[in-house]
Amino acid sequence: MPFKKYLITGLLVWLPLAITVWVMAWLVGLLDGVFGGLLSGLGAVMPESVMPLLERLRAMHGLGVILVLAVLLVTGSLVSNVAGRWWLVQWDKMFANIPIFKTVYTSVKKVSDTLFSSNGNAFRKALLVQYPRNGSWTIAFLTGAPAGEVAAHLAGDFVSVYVPTTPNPTSGFFLMLARADVIELDMSVDEALTYVISMGTAVPTASSNPAPH
Repeated sequence: MPFKKYLITGLLVWLPLAITVWVMAWLVGLLDGVFGGLLSGLGAVMPESVMPLLERLRAMHGLGVILVLAVLLVTGSLVSNVAGRWWLVQWDKMFANIPIFKTVYTSVKKVSDTLFSSNGNAFRKALLVQYPRNGSWTIAFLTGAPAGEVAAHLAGDFVSVYVPTTPNPTSGFFLMLARADVIELDMSVDEALTYVISMGTAVPTASSNPAPH
């Protein structure tokens, strides 16, 4: 019936915008909360004369986002030179010597360095793999190659891949597959992520993608 059709069509138009606004509002609220916590900590050690200023800063919504971006930009510019990199090494050594904390910190650092390094191969290629069984195909992303003890137990040329879940690609499965069993796609990582998140409804326009044999 037309009423149901128009309702669903209107929902499809507004839903992406509504979800985007909701996520951005949540992110702003989160950063404002972190900034408010820092101001509360400062208020406990600062003299009473600066309390009105801290309260005015706390009431400014979105200021936390601006300050976080500013801190990230300043930090990035500082560690881009030799002196900054030396201080970064000292920073890592300090946290790497704290019991329990060092396990989480070093693990997260290794993952972030791998994912965001401009020289790495993580998430640089979209792949087509058979998962969870032969004959069933899905999108995956190249994350590297097995190494160390794991590689010693694998005979042949293997690659490490990440298979994201749908529609939330932040969770998924880590697999090690024979290189001959994966197909490299011409689509970009962004196109492949969109394809996964849309559950196959947003088809990439590339026409040169290899077909599985």
